[in-house]
Amino acid sequence: MHEDARANGPKERCNWAKVDWDHARRVVKNLRQRIFRAASEGDLKKVRSLQKLMLRSYTNTLLSVKRVTQQNKGRNTPGIDRVVVKTDRAKGKMVDALCCHQSWRVRPVRRVYIPKASGKLRPLGIPVVLDRCRQAMVKNALEPEWEARFEATSYGFRPGRSCQDAVSRIYTLAQSRTRKKWVIDADIKGAFDNISHAYLLKAMGLFPARELVKQWLKAGYVELGRLHETPAGTPQGGIVSPLLANVALHGMEQALSIQRNRQGYIQGSRAVVRYADDFVVFCETREDAEKCIHILGEWLAQRGLQLSEEKTRIVHLQDGFDFLGFTIRHYRDRRTATGWKLLITPSKESVEKIKEKLRAIWRQGLHWPVDVLLIHLNAVVRGWAYYFRTQVASATFNELDSWMFHRQVRFVRRLHSGKNWEWLRKRYWSLEHPTRRDRWVFGSPKTGWYLQKFRWVRIQRHTMVKGTASPDDPALQDYWEKRRARSHSSLVAPLLGVPLSEGKILVDEEAS
Repeated sequence: MHEDARANGPKERCNWAKVDWDHARRVVKNLRQRIFRAASEGDLKKVRSLQKLMLRSYTNTLLSVKRVTQQNKGRNTPGIDRVVVKTDRAKGKMVDALCCHQSWRVRPVRRVYIPKASGKLRPLGIPVVLDRCRQAMVKNALEPEWEARFEATSYGFRPGRSCQDAVSRIYTLAQSRTRKKWVIDADIKGAFDNISHAYLLKAMGLFPARELVKQWLKAGYVELGRLHETPAGTPQGGIVSPLLANVALHGMEQALSIQRNRQGYIQGSRAVVRYADDFVVFCETREDAEKCIHILGEWLAQRGLQLSEEKTRIVHLQDGFDFLGFTIRHYRDRRTATGWKLLITPSKESVEKIKEKLRAIWRQGLHWPVDVLLIHLNAVVRGWAYYFRTQVASATFNELDSWMFHRQVRFVRRLHSGKNWEWLRKRYWSLEHPTRRDRWVFGSPKTGWYLQKFRWVRIQRHTMVKGTASPDDPALQDYWEKRRARSHSSLVAPLLGVPLSEGKILVDEEAS
């Protein structure tokens, strides 16, 4: 950040404490909607003009800095410069620096590793804070244009869409009466690490910040003090990276010759559901599924990608497959007309993961006060239960509650090895839930805080997002307001619960 750069910046310095955030959000929202409308109408000249306006927008700069320094989970994670922005004064200086009219030089990302579900490590690239803020600004300019283009069956890392929408879409495609019973359970080999820069930049066209995006792609990463080049791929960890991946993978339906009628319904023998780089393809025959794998192989090669031969497979719905933590499978049922019934349940792998996570917390909890243990356990239990409550999960919830009870018993016996069972029961299970008729509620009678049970989370079906609907579409504002209100009421109200003692109850920050 150059001190003399203020000469080319705003006349007044940013006073972070006095920013009108409601006004800033309205301005950026309006600009995004104008970009979306122009892209929908095919007015590319107007799109580029509005994108330039967004990139120069002071309110876009404000919201981007707020997102990076206050809202994102990685706000306290530094890049290679080891700088984090926490104070209002520092945030104001960041806004002033971003408003300076100068040619920016992108810094390399810092390479870190996080564990994957398979036990391997996933590489992340952490940009410096200044580059993260620029990426947030660029995303607000680029995303609305592509929201007007993206396919209806693309759900990953898009505003207003979620894993539940993707699974709900699969539910409509995999019904027992469907003719598309063969499924390609696909896996792209190192998608984020191998995306072709040339293809991605070509797909972006004459986007005003195209050269800046190119710098991010080519910036390289620093690991153990050494700079490494990045000839391909987009670093996981950057704000704009998921959007760029969606841009690169756009057009899968067209490649598979999937057509829709005027109402948006699929016509033909194929269907696809994609969540970022995870996708499944439904076909009517195994032979057609094999053709699709060949088509997708050629289509991905143009983007510098390839299917993983080890993980990509063709399965029948009677055998089932896993997707986004769920198992989708047909089961025999003589009560139905087809003799089969579709069930979407939490996968065995997901259940084992949550058990391992809870097991680790129980072990650490031996050194914590009971109330602190409850805070950590409730956050995990609620988050997992609310994710899986949209499908057939009651049996799994009951199984996990039984498993948790054995963990509770094991925990208190280790904590109080010299006490008998009656003393332990009165100390930790004397609470009685007033509305659920449950006398075996684990918690602290002194504070009234208790442990959430999985089965207390009511099964509630998810309402799938409509077609290609996007929050950036100004014609659908009423639809999105009603959808947000319905989602908020269904999530927050059950969490408030009923206090068991003195009006106290644990509500974790993430879930609320």
